[in-house]
Amino acid sequence: MILNGPSMWLAFGGLIAFLLALDLFVINRNPHEIKTKEAFWTSIFWIGIALAFNAFVFFERGTTAGLEFFTGYIIEKALSVDNIFVFVVIFAYFQVPQKFQHRVLFLGILGALILRGTLIFLGAALIHQFEWVIYIFGAFLIFTAYKLGTQKEEGVHPEKNPIVNLFRRIMPVTKEFEGTKFFTRHAGILMATPLFIVLLVIETTDVIFALDSIPAIFAITTDPFIVFTSNVFAILGLRALYFLLAGVLGSFRYLKTGLSFVLGFVGVKMLVGMFDFVGIHIEIPIIVSLAVIAITLTIAIVASIIAQRREQRQLAQLQESNES
Repeated sequence: MILNGPSMWLAFGGLIAFLLALDLFVINRNPHEIKTKEAFWTSIFWIGIALAFNAFVFFERGTTAGLEFFTGYIIEKALSVDNIFVFVVIFAYFQVPQKFQHRVLFLGILGALILRGTLIFLGAALIHQFEWVIYIFGAFLIFTAYKLGTQKEEGVHPEKNPIVNLFRRIMPVTKEFEGTKFFTRHAGILMATPLFIVLLVIETTDVIFALDSIPAIFAITTDPFIVFTSNVFAILGLRALYFLLAGVLGSFRYLKTGLSFVLGFVGVKMLVGMFDFVGIHIEIPIIVSLAVIAITLTIAIVASIIAQRREQRQLAQLQESNES
């Protein structure tokens, strides 16, 4: 192996630092409105980087680790779509100009990397010390899957965020945006801008998403390096995915149902280990997990597109009949 132990983590940290610097200081140095074409090619770039790293994992750590990374990446990428739904609501609520959204997402994702890294290492340490914790994760995922599949859309209510309300009591907030600034001074008084409030809402909301997505990938592998790197690459591409899909998310009506099934499946995958206590060993191979997840998400997306087109045809026929 070329990299092992601390050198592996240092090399990956250096790669991520380089990619973040490239994104902030080169690709998006000047705030601007990101069009669909730019978002598409940026998404391709991040997916290509992730797949190149996946090839490296295959070469360095073998087929099993490579498949674990790819499966984990697919799960996290699919679950990140929920983040995008929330971003759309938050930006619309605060009326954030499109050209400022990338900066908020960049820092929000940087915070998400730190938060998820912390949770991943805590989760890995708990599983290593107390193996039965994996069954708690499994039960939690099944409960989350049930909630996701049955609850109605409740929306996001930034005005009810307790951390934001507490912050407003501590520090005054300007009424208007001050460009890309998060803080400014008026009459010598330090004030936060609405852009910082948006960042605060995004960061606190991500805690909920992290609690759902991190246990899901522990069903695939308990290797902290695979768990963390697949999470990181899924998050790094989230900004481009937001600008690409924000306007068409409503078309994927069955995606939440598909995600609910995926979470339930990985929860069951965690819980089947309990049969070992009665002498029955059940193991779901990683290739089977990958196939189930890929097929489920594909069916959900295709079914959504078919339903959308059917409704469009019916609406067109109705308009034609009304005109005649």
